[in-house]
Amino acid sequence: MSTSTDAEKARHAFLEFQNRVCDQLLDEDPTCKFVEEEWEREEGGGGVTRAFAKGGSLEKGGVNFSDVQGTELPPSATQNRPELCGLPFRAMGVSAVFHPYNPYVPTSHANIRYFEAGPEDEPVAWWFGGGFDLTPYYPFLEDVIFWHKQAKSVCDPFGDDLYLKFKNWCDQYFFLPHRNETRGVGGLFFDDLNLEDFDRTLEFALKVGNCFCDSYFEIFEKRKTTPFGQKQRNFQKYRRGRYAEFNLVYDRGTLFGLQSKGRTESILMSMPPEVSWTYGWTPEKNSPEEELYRSYLHPRDWLKEKP
Repeated sequence: MSTSTDAEKARHAFLEFQNRVCDQLLDEDPTCKFVEEEWEREEGGGGVTRAFAKGGSLEKGGVNFSDVQGTELPPSATQNRPELCGLPFRAMGVSAVFHPYNPYVPTSHANIRYFEAGPEDEPVAWWFGGGFDLTPYYPFLEDVIFWHKQAKSVCDPFGDDLYLKFKNWCDQYFFLPHRNETRGVGGLFFDDLNLEDFDRTLEFALKVGNCFCDSYFEIFEKRKTTPFGQKQRNFQKYRRGRYAEFNLVYDRGTLFGLQSKGRTESILMSMPPEVSWTYGWTPEKNSPEEELYRSYLHPRDWLKEKP
């Protein structure tokens, strides 16, 4: 099986996954306004951006596909692989992010990606990455437990140790050191992944993506009609600031896109639509807002919890 054929197999599968995410979103919120743009990158490759906004339940979202080539891997891609510095590359992936109106519905993000480094006909290295995470504002413990049960169920057929490994990696990755808190309640994160072979690793990446779709939209459907007021909306906008801080300061995908001269509009589409920063804000004692800080913004073994 040639590497070139493998990359095309990944491309086809990723485009199908992009379609699936969009179809599930529109099934859930058919009033979403939807824009699709195909774009090309001067150095090589391009992608398909699908932007969603102003639905009945979804305030803003995006489901993007990209497949780009370049003459030299950017620093964000070689941070943990210095031996690949200076090599040409091909990078493709699908990313999805959803920002609902209702503060009782979590924001969520997922991506799956594939990299090749080296000459097109004989890459020096290839690997998959991806994962998903959940960022609630007013969390429901049963939803968080469900989220992690689904994550474990997708990992277990590929290795008994994968869920815990990728769960811990997610907790470490989606952490804001300057705030000393996690972005949300985690999920899965993996990178530089090679299982037994290419097909097995691609299968795992796709199953992670499909798990995200099924799990997130089940929570979305359950919580989207929960009553809320301006207080909850204000807190949602305040906490969205943490999401923006992480994406702009720490997120490797954002850095890779910008460093590789990707399409800026697509890269920054993950940013929340309305955000607020309030100087010195603290939650009221024994409030639901304080409960988020006290119980949810640090790593926990969610599968040992009882709703």
